[in-house]
Amino acid sequence: MTMTTQPDGLKTIGVCGAGHSGSTLLGMVLGSHSSAFYMGEGAKVRYLHDETKPLRKRVCKICGEDCPIWSKFQWDKNRPLHAQLAEFTGAGVIVDTTKDERWIEARAEETWAAGGTPYLIFLTRDGRAVVNSRIRKYPERDPSDQIRQWVEKMSTSRELFEAFEGPKRELRYEDLASDTEATVRALCEWLDLDFEPGMLDFTAMQQHVLGGNNGTQYLAAKAAFGDPEAAFVSLTERTRSYYGEHSGGIELDLRWKSELSAEHAALFDTLAGDINAKIKWEAA
Repeated sequence: MTMTTQPDGLKTIGVCGAGHSGSTLLGMVLGSHSSAFYMGEGAKVRYLHDETKPLRKRVCKICGEDCPIWSKFQWDKNRPLHAQLAEFTGAGVIVDTTKDERWIEARAEETWAAGGTPYLIFLTRDGRAVVNSRIRKYPERDPSDQIRQWVEKMSTSRELFEAFEGPKRELRYEDLASDTEATVRALCEWLDLDFEPGMLDFTAMQQHVLGGNNGTQYLAAKAAFGDPEAAFVSLTERTRSYYGEHSGGIELDLRWKSELSAEHAALFDTLAGDINAKIKWEAA
């Protein structure tokens, strides 16, 4: 990506919602637009070049330490982060999927102050899928606590979304993954961007991502390097079979339907069924 001055009319896109809801996929799709740059979980810029932090937290998840973006970028904390990154990358649209509400609010205020427009997407996913993913990743944690944490995160995300004064919209992960072109076209129209078919093939685009989902990043790294062993990101044993056999395209992940135990499904219905009623995914 060419490094130049910030284009006029900066737009920044924040994403609120619970983790494990597809924000890395959404970010990579939006970041594949020729006018956009997806930074990943932007809050991790705080760790760049800090050797006291684990390597995985302070380098690009695709390129590692030799990333042409993150190995060179230095955040001047006296300047708006997203505007500074727009200048550095030459992108008029910066996508940040940090889901911390205070971070989103602070970056939106900076964007307004810089003369840009902050957008907000409330990304939802059937809570059963989110909880199943968390149980898979953290099997040692109490499932009840994991469900309650999802409920709390959905509540704080909703509060942020309702109070947000810029352009905003809700988006279901399942729509993005199952009706991708129509969903992305609608997002582009909302953002006043021309739809680009290449956005649907995010693995064919350069991606330079901080934090986020290893599996989705693995698909991009595999396409970029050919040999996945050459990439920084790697799969864990719990995800190797799924992503190792993945087509590389955008696919609706419904692993929860076969993995979520009857006991945990019943517990979820008891603790979170009412909250999940409006966003649950029932299609076959």
